[in-house]
Amino acid sequence: MNTPAHLIFGTAVFGKRVPVGTYWAALAGAFAPDFSLYAMVAVSIWGMGIPAETVFREYYYSDAWQAVFAVDNSFILWGALFTFALWRKLPILIAFSGAALLHLAFDFPLHTHDARMHFWPLSDWVFVSPISYWDNSAHAGIVGPLALFGSAILAFVLWQRFEDVKVRVVTLFLLLAELFSSGIWRFVF
Repeated sequence: MNTPAHLIFGTAVFGKRVPVGTYWAALAGAFAPDFSLYAMVAVSIWGMGIPAETVFREYYYSDAWQAVFAVDNSFILWGALFTFALWRKLPILIAFSGAALLHLAFDFPLHTHDARMHFWPLSDWVFVSPISYWDNSAHAGIVGPLALFGSAILAFVLWQRFEDVKVRVVTLFLLLAELFSSGIWRFVF
């Protein structure tokens, strides 16, 4: 799924009114598995002036980048943090790590050749799914609209759950970002 959809799904599942702060923790957790990608892309393109095509066709698949992705996309590491948070009954950490795990649960079946090592450090195995959220040759024409529809429903749920204007504005922004990103990838790829 596109990052905005991950953020909507993560906050809808793990962001609660009580205790205060779980929405923001879930938002951060849902973004955490993609953080390194955004950071490395930004530094490469805007900091180093490397063409986007080179970044996404070469750097993304390099051993160095994949090693970083293995860490922040590890079911093992996020699962350990989530288990610890449950054991210690830490709602903010539960929201953060739970939303990250949910992100991975959606990424696992929706990445084709761009899949990651989700079981690092126990294994470097990569599941190459036949289904993609962005690649039209791998059913993105079905997955994308479903993710957008789910995002719209969950954004409505979040809008009803939270009266906080900041939460509502962020949720609306995320829904608009998902609408934009869902459509743009079909044209780009």
